[in-house]
Amino acid sequence: MIGVLIVDDDFMVAKVHAGFVSALEGFEVVGTASSGAQALTEIDRLGPDLVLLDVYLPDMTGLEVLRRLRAGGSPVDVIVISAARDVESIRSALHGGVLHYLVKPFDRRAFETRLRDYAALRGELEDLGEAAQPDVDRMFGMSRGGLQPSSVATPKGIAPETLELVRKTLEEVGPDGLSASECSERTGLARVSARRYLEQLVTQQEADVRQRYGSAGRPERRFTPRSPRRPG
Repeated sequence: MIGVLIVDDDFMVAKVHAGFVSALEGFEVVGTASSGAQALTEIDRLGPDLVLLDVYLPDMTGLEVLRRLRAGGSPVDVIVISAARDVESIRSALHGGVLHYLVKPFDRRAFETRLRDYAALRGELEDLGEAAQPDVDRMFGMSRGGLQPSSVATPKGIAPETLELVRKTLEEVGPDGLSASECSERTGLARVSARRYLEQLVTQQEADVRQRYGSAGRPERRFTPRSPRRPG
């Protein structure tokens, strides 16, 4: 599970964001903070994987929180969620190594897209051993939200013919779905490549991904075909 700390001084906003996070497969809210000082304390205490960080906080800005985290060597991943639209705030966030900057107000789909992109990025990084330049380019594209679910065009490095093979393979297995290893065995693709194509189907909203825990306790990401929505 991906542990998320929500930092926002508005209690109701934090509650709404917590509801969005909790509804996503593979994510859990490990805590909330309403000030910069509390955020720093909770990050140290809870060790979250991801921080959803507002800029406007009562005691210091979220950007100051970010600077202190990086100065202290914290590797925690950060997505800024704020109404701050000025270029200096965005530049400071980029310098602090944020994965994305989501401007308020936004709809739930945009929020979920960013978190799913983040989960996909983590999964890719876990699977990669030594990265080639196309792998690096793809990682940086994903970290900046470069893969959008609404996009139907296949990105560089994704062959349409191979994507169709993986799509048909996924449809054949039905609701039980496939892991990347199983997809690799059925298609002859390398496991990392199979995972990449399965993630592309998730990006195109043609598949869903969920965590399943095996007998050894290690989580396994399983991909299932997404059923088309019925009108009405």
